Amino acid sequence: MIRTLVLFGATGDLAKRYLFPALGALEAAKRLPEGFHVIGGARDILDEEGVRQLAGDDIPAHMLTYHAVDLSDHASVAAALGATREPVAVYLALPPGVFATTIATLAAVGLPAGSRIAVEKPFGDDLESAHALNALLAQTDVDAYRVDHVLGMETTQNLVAMRQRNWALERCWNGESVDEVEILWEETLALENRAGYYDRAGALKDVLQNHMLQLLALVGMERPEDDHDLHARKLDVLRSVRVTSTRRARYTAGRLVDRREVPAYVDEDGVDPARGTETFCEVVLELETPRWKGARFVLRAGKALGRRRKLVSLHFRGGGELELGIDGPEDVSLRLLGAADDPLELRAHAANNVLPPYAHVLVDLLEGTSALSIGGEEAEQSWRVVAPVLAEWAAGEVPLDEYPAGSSGPS
Repeated sequence: MIRTLVLFGATGDLAKRYLFPALGALEAAKRLPEGFHVIGGARDILDEEGVRQLAGDDIPAHMLTYHAVDLSDHASVAAALGATREPVAVYLALPPGVFATTIATLAAVGLPAGSRIAVEKPFGDDLESAHALNALLAQTDVDAYRVDHVLGMETTQNLVAMRQRNWALERCWNGESVDEVEILWEETLALENRAGYYDRAGALKDVLQNHMLQLLALVGMERPEDDHDLHARKLDVLRSVRVTSTRRARYTAGRLVDRREVPAYVDEDGVDPARGTETFCEVVLELETPRWKGARFVLRAGKALGRRRKLVSLHFRGGGELELGIDGPEDVSLRLLGAADDPLELRAHAANNVLPPYAHVLVDLLEGTSALSIGGEEAEQSWRVVAPVLAEWAAGEVPLDEYPAGSSGPS
């Protein structure tokens, strides 16, 4: 297990909100190796007290050292890495715009054998840039770990385990038994001061191209034999996707479920209306595989909606559904038609006191496994799926509808 985590972007929001708390959870659970150490790096110059505050209550202060670093400067990065010859895990908790520069610097500086580089999403901005990032990572001569924290969620891992262990369920996990599969990522929050990123991404790039296509791959794949086989089966699904229709929309002024009044998206601070950024998207597709012949998949994501739902739902032919919560609700429920059409419902509740998603991601990274990462071709295939959608939208072939904030979305 790797004993040194190099965290570039250590003073950023991702590190503060997710990575340091995840390390704290692992420390409390005694899941970190003996002698584990974090080397934090960012542009900020911190004194001793600033470093203590960075560690906060999450990890002991002695576990963290910090360097002010210029990620474009070879000497600065080399100084942060130090003279260690042991493998290190370098985590790029950085804005996507500096991924390429940082990876190129790491390739020039060189990392010890057995090291790994973790890259956050979004992995590229389109197919061409994702391919270029993969090529840069190959030049580092160490393993690449492409992060999507949805794969670290306990509920997502349960989905994989359910596919692997339940033969009865697997017999009806196909287009002969299932008419439609819905994958939903519906949020009640509006923009929440994220215009700097979101207005250049939109719902499609923010969550559908990454989180939701990963869930699609896990639902649609053939049952994997083991973790190594998992990536091949997911890739089979992404290669088979055929998009049949799309919708897009953005919210107008309205009242959210928490009773807050919000302005129209185009009037939010930092939004450029000319970009035509969507806050709601729906992609309907088919998987051209024998297993899913005759079934359709509906992927829908949106902000400022009247109900929060992040789940996978399988609708059975003749009635009934299996619903798997991903990030609220997190339960698993099976509803079937019983006598006199009274529904029979079975429900399993999510376990309490589980590790946060990023804790699982970090363990996977440090142990040198990749069950919770995205393969290089997976990342490129995900962009291939959405490329024609983005092209149609850019050409104005799909209208940009509207819906009131706090509603169920466009009609």
